[in-house]
Amino acid sequence: MRVCVCLQPNMDHFMEQALDQARKAEQLKEVPVGCVFVYRGEIIANGCNLVNETKNATRHVEFICIDQVLEYCKNRSLKHEDVFREVTVVVTVEPCIMCAAALIELNVREVIYGCKNDRFGGCTVLDVPGLLKTSIPIRGGVRADEAMELLKEFYKGENPSAPVPKVKNQK
Repeated sequence: MRVCVCLQPNMDHFMEQALDQARKAEQLKEVPVGCVFVYRGEIIANGCNLVNETKNATRHVEFICIDQVLEYCKNRSLKHEDVFREVTVVVTVEPCIMCAAALIELNVREVIYGCKNDRFGGCTVLDVPGLLKTSIPIRGGVRADEAMELLKEFYKGENPSAPVPKVKNQK
């Protein structure tokens, strides 16, 4: 895992914005993960997971934000490759393997996350940055306790879109 030794100024402010998005996700009965994409000191994309709402397992917040950046670039006649190179991703939970790979392929400037993702993390479970041989700085642990608390609260309840467990008949 690559680690950034220092945060850019105002990153705490941006993590607060990501946490606000995670709280919105919780209200929508989505896994509470929030994210903002910061370009030249300004948030150009933000959102929360929409997996349950869309019934689409790929609608993680990182992909929601990627779509917003593509639209941002289109509306301003900017090359998305150039913009992504200057984007700092601030997300409440470590990106999963799929999202980590996408962010690396887009060559974002850096990724800053709150708590680890011990089940699907793109650094914790599988060293995606190492496999893809990237030098993109990735830093975790920023307001991790707050991000983890949101996850704990969510998982105390039930996920309305979770599949019904199969019960084995005992003979």
